[in-house]
Amino acid sequence: MTSNDSNAGSDKRVDSPLSRRAFTTAVGATAATAAVGIQAAAPAAAASGASVDEATRERPFRAARGKHSRRPNILFILGDDLGWADLSSYGAPHIRTPNLDRLGRQGVRFTDAYSGSATCSPTRFSLYTGRYPGRTKGGLAEPIADRSVGLEPTHPTLASLLRGAGYSTALIGKWHCGYLPDYSPTKSGWDEFFGNFGGALEYYSKLGLGGEYDLYEGDAEYKDLRYYTRVLTERASEYVQRDHDKPWLLNLNFTTPHWPWIADGDTEASAEIVRRIKAGDRSALWNADGGSVEKYTEMVEDLDRSVGEVLKALKRSGQEEDTLVFFASDNGGERFSYNWPLSGNKSSLQEGGIRVPSVLRWPARIDGHQVSDLPVFSPDWTATLLELGGARPDPAHPLDGVSLAGYLLRDEAPKERDLFWRVRGERALRRGDWKYYRGKSGADQLFNLADDQREQADRAAAEPKRLAELRASWEKTDAGLLPYPTGS
Repeated sequence: MTSNDSNAGSDKRVDSPLSRRAFTTAVGATAATAAVGIQAAAPAAAASGASVDEATRERPFRAARGKHSRRPNILFILGDDLGWADLSSYGAPHIRTPNLDRLGRQGVRFTDAYSGSATCSPTRFSLYTGRYPGRTKGGLAEPIADRSVGLEPTHPTLASLLRGAGYSTALIGKWHCGYLPDYSPTKSGWDEFFGNFGGALEYYSKLGLGGEYDLYEGDAEYKDLRYYTRVLTERASEYVQRDHDKPWLLNLNFTTPHWPWIADGDTEASAEIVRRIKAGDRSALWNADGGSVEKYTEMVEDLDRSVGEVLKALKRSGQEEDTLVFFASDNGGERFSYNWPLSGNKSSLQEGGIRVPSVLRWPARIDGHQVSDLPVFSPDWTATLLELGGARPDPAHPLDGVSLAGYLLRDEAPKERDLFWRVRGERALRRGDWKYYRGKSGADQLFNLADDQREQADRAAAEPKRLAELRASWEKTDAGLLPYPTGS
């Protein structure tokens, strides 16, 4: 077992001016909210030396044609259970995320971006394979909770296809696509892996739900009892600063702000959760009797600082210009998230369960200060990154996502298509501004998201033909997927 036992002190937080650009730019924002946003931005802009216009300005996305570059390095960062509006640039009035806000200002902020599913592992399946989770047995687990299933090593992935096209590949952080000995990032196309296999772990002890130790380098346990977010940040910073001799893909998957809600320095709370885990309490990591809005805020702001540290390391390496950086959440937020105005949370196919904050920066090819309301979801990024990296999908495993490379680089109108989701007990499909949804009540509902992103005005009775068309499209796609196991 490799070891790093030092208990480093917690980082001191340095507050940065709060940016609230989203109040003026978020889709569906009212004029009154926009006015409040402009007023709120003024002190922050003054404190940072920027004008109010600079602090609030975003323009609709347009490709910067004529720019050229080599194939990009790819830094794909996932937060864990981060709500759609948990970033200050998406409207959070109480959470400061200057680094992620800056990342968005330097590139494109997506308002209508979605995860591939409503929980951790199926979304990761959809990103790694570029396909609906229901195409694979492991993707039917929502989420994976035992060693019976995982991402089959024989299935092509974003990493294996890019590696075949000449990329170095690494995954740092949360895997959650199966356990050893059968499943692992190093069996599915990543040259290197450092992180945890399960869906959650205690941030200091690295103990998982069943009391197992869950921090690995490759397929071997790695001992490090410091705060997990610090450890991942150090590893990612080291990776991007290496002297790479070819383009690289780094999937950086933080567990922040996933439960348990323990911030850097909360050693007493950590010790109590560890005590419960060791006593056999399999619900200890759920932390149902802990956490608070304030603690959650602290964790999100720590995630922001950590991303900022990795981006500074990237800048020091001299690779910033030719590196595509993408940040998103793996699904909607949990009970302390700020999702307004969306309804629903993680596990639901309402907007709050699947719409996620998403920003993209690639200085060599894409201009900054832009916003896009194009509906996109996780498998689209797989297809996009494969095309940008010069890799071709495996024809035996056709992608369900569409490449956005033409949209991002050449102003090509994206292909019209439906976005499809399925989880146990719920179904959803988006076509343009319209969303078909059936929740656990069993009633078919229809919403116009351009007018009603909160999903409160059910238009099913007023639009029966449209409802029938969208339902038929959902059922046609569903018929081509694997069925859920009986009794699950």
